[in-house]
Amino acid sequence: MMIRSLAIAGFALCATVAVGARLDGRAMTPPGRSTSSHPTPLCSGEPCDAIARGLLAFLDRRPAGLDGNGRSCADCHMPSSSFQLSPADAEFRYRLLQLMRVFNAKADDPLFRPIDADDFLINGDQASDFTNLRKNGLIRIVFPLPPNVRLIDPATNLPSAEVSVDIWRSVPSVLNVALTGPGSSNPWPREPNAFGGYQLDARVGTLREQALGAFVNHAQVRQLPTQRLLDDLSSFQRTLFTRPQVKDLADAIRAGSLVLPDPDPPLTALEQQGKAVFQRACAQCHGGADQSTAQPAIPHFQDIRTQCPRPVDTVTPARFVFPACPDRLARNARTYEIALGGSATTRRTSSDPGRALLTGFVGGPAPLDDWNKLDVPQLRGIGKTAPYFHNNSASTLEDVVDHYMAFFTQLRVLTAPGAPPPPPTTTDGVHFDRAPLPEERRALLAYLRKL
Repeated sequence: MMIRSLAIAGFALCATVAVGARLDGRAMTPPGRSTSSHPTPLCSGEPCDAIARGLLAFLDRRPAGLDGNGRSCADCHMPSSSFQLSPADAEFRYRLLQLMRVFNAKADDPLFRPIDADDFLINGDQASDFTNLRKNGLIRIVFPLPPNVRLIDPATNLPSAEVSVDIWRSVPSVLNVALTGPGSSNPWPREPNAFGGYQLDARVGTLREQALGAFVNHAQVRQLPTQRLLDDLSSFQRTLFTRPQVKDLADAIRAGSLVLPDPDPPLTALEQQGKAVFQRACAQCHGGADQSTAQPAIPHFQDIRTQCPRPVDTVTPARFVFPACPDRLARNARTYEIALGGSATTRRTSSDPGRALLTGFVGGPAPLDDWNKLDVPQLRGIGKTAPYFHNNSASTLEDVVDHYMAFFTQLRVLTAPGAPPPPPTTTDGVHFDRAPLPEERRALLAYLRKL
């Protein structure tokens, strides 16, 4: 049955590519490709033959010669779910697998490999606890600890001997990746990829690097894929769009057009109102044509309070309230001890310290501290990619908007009297006037569903 589902996904992908990748009607060799005596036909700016090979590779659970664990790209980036993985998808597949095993003990679904089990560090290849995958739709990513960062053993409250940490993150959609990746403005003060990149923390700079990391860390290949295979997957992914208008925008950006087309579909009066709210309240972070470029003086990477535990106001009654993390997510939080220089240390707790795990830069001023910082995602098509945030902690777009309203409120009430408003909260440096108002919530939601 799983093989049949994959075949159906393949037909769906073919239809997607047929709509998203149009033959350009000219023959060229793209930059960075090897030349030959015959020019290469292009489809949406990518070699047509590479797109076709990339499609097959995206679906292939047993790429020739790689000796992996049976996972394909499509097992986690599910075509039937806008090329992402939701908790509902993971749970359905797990239950279906158990049912199949009643009739066939050898039934298999490669999504459930020990490498993504909660108990992998304890039980290795015998691991079988897939709670994070099933209940949260999160996969396991291993980060080596920076030299100045240590984990605290919860049993002793002392630094442990661990040299790496497991972080659980969502599987983002690969739709519209032609619009995302490294930018060219507003760099972060530190590498890697100070202008942004791929993955939720921008730790890789190209789609090829991202594909290679997936092969090694998630498909557990024993032989490295060829450069052509990585190029083919990159070409295929760059033809995946949520709607033709978004593809036209990507084409215009690639062509260097001075005037870019509006990727929005026709909007109702309510949606137009929501767009105005979005441009005021959201576009300072989700800015630029790609909706993933923070606008100065907004820092390139952000902590939007989505990690666990969530901030709690120390004043009674509380002036701002974030929904508490449910137990299924709160269980992923760990406490870290960070060396600040000399004998000074500080401790912080988070389910995902973000770029701090790449740099170890913790303890500095809030705008520059890497703690909990993640990249800004693009938003096109988000009406079909629930749940939301890096840990799938927001089930609906309503939850997303409510979270940001609490976020703006926190920034406002924690600003010292007489101090200028933080950049995300103000249009003029004087007034707290960016936050969505309760009466604007319906219009903003209507626009977000049209993106």
